[in-house]
Order: sequence, then structure tokens, then C-alpha cells
Amino acid sequence: MSDEIALKVDAKGLKCPLPVIRVKKAINSIELGQVLEVEATDPGSMADFKAWSRSTGHDLLFANEDNKVFTYRIKRTK
Repeated sequence: MSDEIALKVDAKGLKCPLPVIRVKKAINSIELGQVLEVEATDPGSMADFKAWSRSTGHDLLFANEDNKVFTYRIKRTK
């Protein structure tokens, strides 16, 4: 598996559910097996992306918070 980022989504400054909506649209523009990276500032995004990944079946590879910016890497699986 390659951890190379195929697409970056900037969702900083957006409140729930907008970061997840942006990622939902963006993930369909990358190919199966590719990785999307998203940055968000909404503290609720951590729970939102974990739940979204479980419900959609996409793999949440990475979730981190640094200086109030949350970074996620999601692998498209279907």
C-alpha cells in the first residue's frame, strides 16, 4: 500500500457536517486504493470521520491533532 496522498481537502474553518460532506464528494474523485488527506479545525471532526469511515467502509489510516488542526488520511476502499 502506498501512503502517497492522491488528493488534499482543506476543510479548515468549516463546522460539522461540512468537512464530512467535502470528503464524501472528494473521495469519489480518486481511485480505489488511493489516499485522501483532509485538514479540519472543527473539534467534532475526529468523531465524525471515525463514524463516517465505519459507516462507509473506507479506511481511516491516520487521525491526528496538532495545534488545533486535525489531519486525517482516508483510503478509498470502494
